Amino acid sequence: MNNKKLDKTRSNKCDMERETAIGKKGMVATAHPLATEIGHNVLKEGGNAIDAAVAIQFALNVVEPMMTGIGGSGFLMVYDSQSKTTKIFDGHSEAPKAAHSKMFLDDKGEVIPFKKRSTHATAVGIPGILKAMDAALNEYGTRSLAEMIEPAAAAAEKGVPMNWVLMDALELFEYRLGPHGRELFFPEGKGYKEGDTLIKEQLAKTFRILQKEGISAFYEGEIAEAIIKTLKDLGGFMTMEDLKNYQITHDEPVWGEYKGYKIASSAPPTAGGTSLLYILKLLEDFNLEKYGPRSWEKYYLFTEAMRIAFSDKIAFLADPRFNDIPVDGLLRDEYINERRKLINFESRNNLVDFGNPWKHEGKEPFKVVRQPDDMEKSETTHFTVVDQWGNIAACTSTVEHPFGSGIMVPGYGVFLNNELTDFDPIPGGVNEPGPGKRPVSCKTPTILFKDGKPVLTLGSPGGPTIIASVFETIINVIDFKMDLKEAIEEPRIFATPGPLISWEAGMDMTAKGELESMGYEFGEKPHVIGNVQAIQISPEGLYGAADSSREGTALGLDE
Repeated sequence: MNNKKLDKTRSNKCDMERETAIGKKGMVATAHPLATEIGHNVLKEGGNAIDAAVAIQFALNVVEPMMTGIGGSGFLMVYDSQSKTTKIFDGHSEAPKAAHSKMFLDDKGEVIPFKKRSTHATAVGIPGILKAMDAALNEYGTRSLAEMIEPAAAAAEKGVPMNWVLMDALELFEYRLGPHGRELFFPEGKGYKEGDTLIKEQLAKTFRILQKEGISAFYEGEIAEAIIKTLKDLGGFMTMEDLKNYQITHDEPVWGEYKGYKIASSAPPTAGGTSLLYILKLLEDFNLEKYGPRSWEKYYLFTEAMRIAFSDKIAFLADPRFNDIPVDGLLRDEYINERRKLINFESRNNLVDFGNPWKHEGKEPFKVVRQPDDMEKSETTHFTVVDQWGNIAACTSTVEHPFGSGIMVPGYGVFLNNELTDFDPIPGGVNEPGPGKRPVSCKTPTILFKDGKPVLTLGSPGGPTIIASVFETIINVIDFKMDLKEAIEEPRIFATPGPLISWEAGMDMTAKGELESMGYEFGEKPHVIGNVQAIQISPEGLYGAADSSREGTALGLDE
């Protein structure tokens, strides 16, 4: 595996030049240089942030197929500078009508192993990112969908270099690929080398159809028919009616405050925004700035706050169209104060478990069903754009786990997601599968405001680690006064309710030893947590920073 993925302490000049940028009239930050260049060109040619975001999404489908694509989903947050409003185009995947609560159990009633259930046709949710992008473009954009697809279609036809990020993904997750995906990446059984050109004729064909016919081709036309045939042949149960009837939602963000900043983040069915605000509220009174950024106290507080928040996230957050979700109770000061008492500075508190936010809403709690901890690390991508008018587009999009379900639609080059495996496999809880339901997610596109003006936008991929990546970056900027790039590169940690802490290279080893003496366990080796892309906005201009754990690239516009 490429060592770049493990070492976040490097400071290569060329990398810094690619990963950071300043600009007066626009900024783009994505995980891949081609996607950033395409978005930057849209801004340069007079397009706005929403136009650029749509072009970037298609470009990432070409260069990050293991992370995102039109066969997946996404949450696109848009800040409109004219109306000073923030909204989310929620293109999250949805379960087909035939989905049912026991769909991930075998004939004996036991949970189907994750690898098997996540690469089967029944794992595929109705993709929503195309409809989210199209709706945002129709409401706020200044360019046509066909124009914004063109750069990605041309790149797919010409071919793109295989970079180390994609090569590593193929090395680690080749087992997830179905026969058509394997044929693309391993023609005649032979793999590509880093730097080789990968031409995607089938995906380019799909993009050309979308340019000519619009997204209706994906949801009821030629592409839709190919998707349904592919899934039916593999034992899936999605229908043409499921695709045709899919609708996105337009969500209000969840709002909160942290040390004088107002924060807008993503609302359920993603747990990301609620959990982000919950963790920040838990930590706000601890005056983190008095501890060093690599002190054991900081790592301890981060860990316990995550353990507490994730206990409640797992128990209570799901699709609000089907469940009464206690977002208000979870974020109430009374509840936060009650939960903060679990933090004792003495040891890993074995009493950490989900609480009862319902009592703060005057309601009775519902049943919580414990789930197996067998899911693999999911992957995603995040990108963000600010234009010359001050509009912001921040999007986290995904096919869920690397290469999604691994199912590629033959003749069309589209990988289909495996997002339905975000449902609980054991039924009975708030996040059980069901027709028309959306599984809980952790996507967390976020914008921070100061005195009514946006000052920072950021997000990250990484499944549940998204929440950790975003809140830690925010605290590094606000509490530890770090430069944005420094805040992104500061080694991160991640924890769920159990004793295990995931960690990145560069974590202070003395602090790690202190936490081990308090009852925490650490993975044997460090690994990358998240991939933050962010833009700071100030009267002096825009500062973009991309994470070094992929080929992140920031480009600014001055004219």
